[in-house]
Amino acid sequence: MTRHNLAALIAAFALIAVPTLGLADGGAAHKTKQTLPIRLGTSGGSVNDVSKAFCCGGTLGSAVLCNGTMHILSNNHVLGRSGSAVAGEDTAQPGLIDSGCRATGSNIVGDYLGNIVPLGTANVDAALSVARGGAVRTTGEILDIGVPCAIPATAAIGMPVAKSGRTSGLTTGQVRDLNLTVSVQYQRGCSSGKKFTVTYTNQISVTPGSFLVSGDSGSLMVTNDANHQPVGLLYAGSSTIGIANPVQDVINAFAPRCGGAFSFVGGTCTPLASTTTGGPTATQLASATRVKERHERGLMASPTILGVGVGEADEGSGEAVVRVYVERGQSHAPIPDALDGVRVQVVPTDRIVALDGPGACDR
Repeated sequence: MTRHNLAALIAAFALIAVPTLGLADGGAAHKTKQTLPIRLGTSGGSVNDVSKAFCCGGTLGSAVLCNGTMHILSNNHVLGRSGSAVAGEDTAQPGLIDSGCRATGSNIVGDYLGNIVPLGTANVDAALSVARGGAVRTTGEILDIGVPCAIPATAAIGMPVAKSGRTSGLTTGQVRDLNLTVSVQYQRGCSSGKKFTVTYTNQISVTPGSFLVSGDSGSLMVTNDANHQPVGLLYAGSSTIGIANPVQDVINAFAPRCGGAFSFVGGTCTPLASTTTGGPTATQLASATRVKERHERGLMASPTILGVGVGEADEGSGEAVVRVYVERGQSHAPIPDALDGVRVQVVPTDRIVALDGPGACDR
């Protein structure tokens, strides 16, 4: 999710260099009004996601079928305004941030389905908008990626992944942690209102931090190969990591609300040669996961410990570790070098947030 700020702020932020990786166009084509039907991986959000000084938007990530009807998948904090939106609220492309805070400069491509999976439930930050007739390409095409495979893939440590998002366009990275318990900060209104935290379990982290930046929330994370299989729904991050809901958790959240019929829109998968590059064995990861689960409650009791997951100590090391993310510059209780015989790796990072950032509001 991203924010439109006062014009005075844009000059200051113009001085900040934003690092990117693997960009196709740096996001430029992802922010413009498209000719219908649209490709996804594009700027979008609610037409009501606006306050006095700000307007907001994120990424319309992918196309899905819910009970046989085409829908747009993104985050609750993008389409549903963190639970504040009402069913039927218009979904705009591009989002207000890219149309001068005026919906008249955007396509209206969908109608918010409602807060059917509230934040803090079902372990996902996800929402659907019913696609309007002729508004979205029936192939599910995503900018810079093309037509994804409709069959999801399960994340694995070191898996190469890609995403197409509003701000940074096409970026590539790799899965760093699995089974991540993480605290994510939100704000009730459009860069206004009370901040609150939601804790998720079983999340995926991705590196580098530039994989996901402000405005990319809602992007679909796919395998970085010829198939582009859905792996996760991206929604939060820090300068160090991006965070995604596992794709199966998203499916499980919506399937009961879609009459048991929820699937991604896309093509078929092509058989590919194995790209396995080693890493910890399944047995090692299972052992580290059990240790992590025994100790995570005690670790996460400290407000400056932001996440605890399981990953590989260093690329190619083959050693499974419990990884602990601590808030940079803040004190915390001592963290042991090992837990029950499994090494602990401590990573300082800034606070993990449902991604938002400033820009100029010219209403």
